[in-house]
Amino acid sequence: MSAVEEPLGKSYDARLFRRLLAQLRPHAFLAGLALLLLLAVAALALVPPRLTQLALDRAIPSGNYHLLTILALVYLGALVLEFAAEYAQTLLTTLIGQRVMIDLRLRVFARLQQLDIAYFDRNPVGRLMTRVTSDIETLNELFSSGLVTVFGDIFVLIAISGMMLALDWRLALVAFAVMPFMWLTVTLFRKSVREAFRDIRVRLARLNSFLQEHVSGIRVVQLFGRQDASYSEFEDLNRDHLSAHLRSITIYAIFFPVVEFLSSLSLALLLWYGGLRALDATITVGLLTAFIQLTRRFFQPLQDVSEKFNLLQGAMASSERVFELLDEPVHIVSAPSPVPLPQPVRGEVAFEDVWFRYSEDGPWVLKGVSFNASPGHTVALVGHTGAGKTTIINLLLRFHEPQRGRITVDGIDIRQLSLSDLRGLIGYVQQDLFLFTGDITHNLVLDADVGPDAARAAARDVGADRFIDRLPKGYSHVLGERGRSLSVGERQLLSFARALARNPVILVLDEATSSVDTEAEYQIQAAIARLMAGRTSLVVAHRLSTVLNADEILVLHRGEVRERGTHRALLAAGGLYHRLYLLQLGPDASRQSA
Repeated sequence: MSAVEEPLGKSYDARLFRRLLAQLRPHAFLAGLALLLLLAVAALALVPPRLTQLALDRAIPSGNYHLLTILALVYLGALVLEFAAEYAQTLLTTLIGQRVMIDLRLRVFARLQQLDIAYFDRNPVGRLMTRVTSDIETLNELFSSGLVTVFGDIFVLIAISGMMLALDWRLALVAFAVMPFMWLTVTLFRKSVREAFRDIRVRLARLNSFLQEHVSGIRVVQLFGRQDASYSEFEDLNRDHLSAHLRSITIYAIFFPVVEFLSSLSLALLLWYGGLRALDATITVGLLTAFIQLTRRFFQPLQDVSEKFNLLQGAMASSERVFELLDEPVHIVSAPSPVPLPQPVRGEVAFEDVWFRYSEDGPWVLKGVSFNASPGHTVALVGHTGAGKTTIINLLLRFHEPQRGRITVDGIDIRQLSLSDLRGLIGYVQQDLFLFTGDITHNLVLDADVGPDAARAAARDVGADRFIDRLPKGYSHVLGERGRSLSVGERQLLSFARALARNPVILVLDEATSSVDTEAEYQIQAAIARLMAGRTSLVVAHRLSTVLNADEILVLHRGEVRERGTHRALLAAGGLYHRLYLLQLGPDASRQSA
């Protein structure tokens, strides 16, 4: 699945339908019980017409009040039993639908957590939200009120057809005369219905994507006065969504009256032909009345199946999207037989001739990158935007895989390690930090191995306790979405404390102090100096003033390591690093540094 909408499949896809049916397998007992109840409903549907025939042909002509009373009581009992069976069947099918929906949502969410970062770069969040919410809700409707009851309707049709043929095959053929036209109607409309429902899903995904993006970026919208323009764009998307709905309504506005007309035509033909035969005394009035009741009951499941066809088309459109997400391959996985880390873990990182690009036909982002980062040493990555600094970090964390070369930790290729072991070694502070809705302690102990005491100690080490203690509930203070109730600097301090609370072997800092004030930066730098002791440290630096004391600085340019060395050695060389330093700190900086 990509950013481009998926091509439309067939109006009926047997493979998709089989996969939909397979969702019932964990609930086979309940589904079987529901089918038994549906069989009971189908059998009970035959009772009233037969009782009506007996009453009109035997009890009433003969004046047999006793028989008439018995028939009436049996009729009432059949109706009560049919009501009870339908009530129980409705409860069961609704329960099945809810359980299937829960299972699918859990599977989709689990899959989303496994998918590669590149997948999320290609797909808007709003579209993925549509998969988890609207598309699965459509499947819930199918299982709750459609799929199982379709089998019940089929049982009713078979039972009524058999009884009609057994009572009088000529009358049955008259009643069935409109069936070719019914089949033709369904055939003509099903493709347009599938397209209409897919159009609705596509436009709903676009609406969700637009809404999610603009609510997340509301500050930018207001800052640039984009409210009117955004409203206009949303109005266009909304009208497009309305148009798709109106197209489906138009289709069904024609479809259902045609079905109703054909059922009425069947009754009219039956009355005409049956009336002629009743006048000739070749059939009884009771038999004709029973046939009229059976015909009404025969076309009711057909109309129900037509309505279920509505659900089926929506479900086919939704299921192809849900199953495509579930089928999306996960390229970055733990090794089948992961190599255990040597104990104690040193955390020595090595890049060996690493080449990487984001697509097969795209430009190389990294070209032959090689370096070593040893325990107790700090390696800084500097360079212009787009030089490949953050890509190196993403490769180390296995968010992406290199096309050539390899990356090792303590001499072991990271592709031979389990993902949990690898990422458990690394304390990572992102520049684009993220906090979850919940209290501060929850955000500091995301790792199950980190306890509240370790989290509070890490917060003290980076100076985050200064502002946490000022909050009304301290560490129990509940943050808003993405932690927006805190300042950017405070959020960055929490992110730093969260990384350090894991007591990582490898520290990865992506401009960790870019958004904190001078005092906080001093505290963090002091904490970093203590915490880097004995650890392997990789620092992505945009401000060169933060890496003056690094053991080695790698200067990246267009995906290649062009220079490497200490701050003083690189300044003395007068190359790229020297020019970057002068651009940031001014012409007098090199003399002052020297």
